[in-house]
Amino acid sequence: MLRLENLRKSFGGVAATNDVTLDFPAGSLTAVIGPNGAGKTTLFNLITGRFRPDGGRILLEGTDLAGRSPGAIVRAGIGRAFQVASLFPTLTVRAAIAAAVQAHEGRAMRLRGRFPEAAGHARTDRVIDMLRLGRAADVISANLSHGDQKLLDIGLALALEPKVLLLDEPTAGMGPEERWQMMETVQLLWREGGLTLVFIEHDMDIVFKVAQTIRVLSYGAVLAEGDAAAIRANPAVIEAYLGKSAERHGAAA
Repeated sequence: MLRLENLRKSFGGVAATNDVTLDFPAGSLTAVIGPNGAGKTTLFNLITGRFRPDGGRILLEGTDLAGRSPGAIVRAGIGRAFQVASLFPTLTVRAAIAAAVQAHEGRAMRLRGRFPEAAGHARTDRVIDMLRLGRAADVISANLSHGDQKLLDIGLALALEPKVLLLDEPTAGMGPEERWQMMETVQLLWREGGLTLVFIEHDMDIVFKVAQTIRVLSYGAVLAEGDAAAIRANPAVIEAYLGKSAERHGAAA
């Protein structure tokens, strides 16, 4: 589905992404982890066209997207939700998702005036239902709780019907219970939406429980790949990132 080949990006002579090659098979659920500054968000910025790579390829179903505009990459089928939610703050949840649906369908967005046609209505309702946001459908986006704002940001990405969905720290800023509720929703979206889903996360309890495959970055390069058991036991990962917490996770496994 999504393949990165020898992807490179430097800033001021510092390699933020250093010859990264990764495969994300269709329908997979992958976590990307690593210490601060490892290049995780830079990797997402390259995939989504916010940064232009210095070299390498970004292949979606065999088509190279490297160097294309963010809009072209969204239209090709890659969606993203951000660590800090990017919303339509003056619109209700329903209106914000409807606007994103309209944009995806190629219509001129009319944020005031008539609503989308029947197909647009149905798509809007499906996204709201998938995210369990029906209780907040008529709430102004700026007035939502932090967790619901994060859900709405995911909803805006889902409205564009992506094949690949990137989530940048979906649980950032949440309490323990809210974090697990968010990840239950993420797993539901993955199972029911047929998505290839990649998420950045610092909470190792979540990563080890949720992800099928874990990719570890360090200094912009791929340090390790594998399932939870392999990553927990990898000496290089323990030294570079997990440290003492690996012992706790290993004892709990």
